[in-house]
Amino acid sequence: MSHIGQDKKIVNRVKRLKGQINSIEHAVEQPDISCIEILQQVAAIKGAINGLMSELMEQHLHHHVLKEAHVDQSELDEFLKVLKRYG
Repeated sequence: MSHIGQDKKIVNRVKRLKGQINSIEHAVEQPDISCIEILQQVAAIKGAINGLMSELMEQHLHHHVLKEAHVDQSELDEFLKVLKRYG
């Protein structure tokens, strides 16, 4: 999947995740940060990871699975919505 490294949207998502994880590492070392604040940061990362996963799966479908296939775009769009919702 060498095309992924050229996608600025994906690279930026990964960089944001890295920053969020570094922020949690710093937060757990601070005695005045509450567990709730850390849990909120973890929840944000979980959402960001799910978004990244959805984006990667969609790109994989387009670039490797469906690359030259004739597809019903409305069906594909509906499938991707469901995948993002429950994936």
